[in-house]
Amino acid sequence: MNIAIISSSVRIGRNSHRVARFFQQYIEEKGYGTVDLVDLYQYNFPLFDERLRLMKDPSPDVIEFAARIKNADGVLIVTPEYNGGYPASLKNVIDLLYPEWKRKPVAIATVSAGPFGGAQVMTSLVFSLWKIGVLMVPAMYAVPQVQDAYKENGEPTDKEATEKRAKVFIEELLWCIRAAKNA
Repeated sequence: MNIAIISSSVRIGRNSHRVARFFQQYIEEKGYGTVDLVDLYQYNFPLFDERLRLMKDPSPDVIEFAARIKNADGVLIVTPEYNGGYPASLKNVIDLLYPEWKRKPVAIATVSAGPFGGAQVMTSLVFSLWKIGVLMVPAMYAVPQVQDAYKENGEPTDKEATEKRAKVFIEELLWCIRAAKNA
């Protein structure tokens, strides 16, 4: 299975990317599938002005991004919580595509520097994804105090507990991917 992990923060000093790196390493080490780490920091997308299918001359980056999402069997979004919401960089790429998202299994991992692990971001993000027809994975992976829970290279500070939680979360994503393929 090919899983795209979207690291959605483009902020300097971002901590959510640690979790994206963890999942990349974890999925590959456990043999769950291949990972395409889609780091929005690496793109320089303009502010959303039109869906891809209506653009007259989309940039090569937009075409590449769309292909990466389309070719993924499932997507894991890693997002920080900014003032109760998700980053504009993520909203930008959600709105950019439509058929590429349709019926795509999507799991969400939220992070925050505080004690709630980005729980407030879920409502608005799930609603936006639901409106464009993704298949929401009914599992959540919340990371409170992300700066203390993961090192910059993605290594968790409590490997055993982290991998136990990750196993349940990733297995739910994989189940949804298989179900979507068999539908």
